[in-house]
Amino acid sequence: MDNRRVDVAATGRAGLWTGRVMTALVGLMFSFSAVMKFVGGEPVVQAMTHLGLSESMIVPLGILELACVVAYLVPATSVIGAILLTGYTGGVILTHWRVGDPFIVPIVLGLAIWGGLWLRDARLKDLMPLRKSPAP
Repeated sequence: MDNRRVDVAATGRAGLWTGRVMTALVGLMFSFSAVMKFVGGEPVVQAMTHLGLSESMIVPLGILELACVVAYLVPATSVIGAILLTGYTGGVILTHWRVGDPFIVPIVLGLAIWGGLWLRDARLKDLMPLRKSPAP
């Protein structure tokens, strides 16, 4: 059976499109962050220095981030991509927490990574079903 049909049957059209939009937004946010690391410049260097990271880590982090995003956006590797992005996001949270910066945005991104994937992939609904209260 076609995966798209399974997804539509499990979520409905609105849920499927919500998942796709969430996935696209997550992909855009991480892609923008990776591109900024490639472009570089003084603001990027200052931000990395503030976080306690050396300038030599900027491009490798951009490559890692972009590779994770590509894996997440390709349907065949989306689950492994979500796992990789979750790990990357965990590092971001820890790095910001360590220096006393707010880290709510990475938490929201982490939830959006899995929320978007859950809404558009019926296999995850079987693996991680939402529990419903029994009918009275």
